[in-house]
Amino acid sequence: MNDQHVLRREYLVALGLSLGPAASNGLARFAFALILPAMRNDLDWTYTQAGQVNTANALGYLAGAVATLALIDRVGARRLFNPGMVMTAVALIASGVVVDHLLLLALRAVAGIGGALVFISGGVLAAGIGDGDPRRAAQAIAVYFSGGGLGIALAGGALPWLFTIYGDGGWHAAWLVLGLLSAACCLGTRAAARAVPVRPRSDAPSALSSARWSLARFRWLAAGYLLFAFGYIGYMTFVMAWMAEAGAPATRMALVWVVLGVFTACSHRFWRRPLAEWSGGRPMAATILVVAIGAALPLLGASLPLMLVSAVLFGGAFFITPAAATAFLRKSLPREAWGRAVAVFTLLFAAGQTAGPVVAGWFADLGGLQAGLAVSAVALLLGAGLALMQQETS
Repeated sequence: MNDQHVLRREYLVALGLSLGPAASNGLARFAFALILPAMRNDLDWTYTQAGQVNTANALGYLAGAVATLALIDRVGARRLFNPGMVMTAVALIASGVVVDHLLLLALRAVAGIGGALVFISGGVLAAGIGDGDPRRAAQAIAVYFSGGGLGIALAGGALPWLFTIYGDGGWHAAWLVLGLLSAACCLGTRAAARAVPVRPRSDAPSALSSARWSLARFRWLAAGYLLFAFGYIGYMTFVMAWMAEAGAPATRMALVWVVLGVFTACSHRFWRRPLAEWSGGRPMAATILVVAIGAALPLLGASLPLMLVSAVLFGGAFFITPAAATAFLRKSLPREAWGRAVAVFTLLFAAGQTAGPVVAGWFADLGGLQAGLAVSAVALLLGAGLALMQQETS
């Protein structure tokens, strides 16, 4: 088998795995920003209540990360990946048939649990592509994480038109559409996960000792990642509400969201060299800085050109930040430690994005959506500075 064929096969496997983030993040988490204005109007929510819905999803994600941390070494990434996909799809479909606020919060939590199982285990599977070559592995990891852009683009192309036709009551159908799209993604992810070679796990003392690692070695990267999670989710929760409040029509909102998704899906092409070649926390710091600039632009207004530039910058980097974390952990730790290390970083990520929507929503209720978006942008800038301080650990 020649090298070109191997590289093509690896790319296709990574692309299939990327349907995991497409469903667990692009559809199950971020598409809520498109549904939020209609649900808020139809159900008479405050921005704090709207933030609670995303916080419930983030709390579920946190619980899923804890479960993954406990299980991944014992059962393997593949056995967590596929059930997580099914759980996510079922929760989305069920969200379209309930009205009670508490039930909706519970379903968003279930979607979060499934999303964590998918995101972490899929990242570990992607890290195993490349036959030990760090450059090929970095490419596979970037392709995997940028898959969330496909889900964002699909949601942006479909949901605003539902609200144009059905009005605010169309949010029921919106959840059903997201659930059916997620179910379709399950077919591709199952085949891709089976194509990733799984090496037998060892319980030998040498393997267990090599899997031990210290978070203190990665403290600056971890701190930057925590602030990134806190900051990015505020933008993704409220940016469409910001446009709706400014009087943007559904067609304009759809265009901005699709551009955000397309640039997210293509972002691995822009960042593959920095991920493979830059040292220390520089790749993560650079991605967070670009995200921060994109998140800050709406503070200047909601005109279409400004929002398109915001979408290009934000979408072109925000899914690469988790890829940068995974790539750094992969090259700094033995293979036996990857699963637990990625899970621990995802716990930090989940903690940050749990607080982000509620804090941003609280500031939005006090001082308008502009205040909520400003808090997110400041957190991102601080996160970029902290990540830049991370040095190589091996």
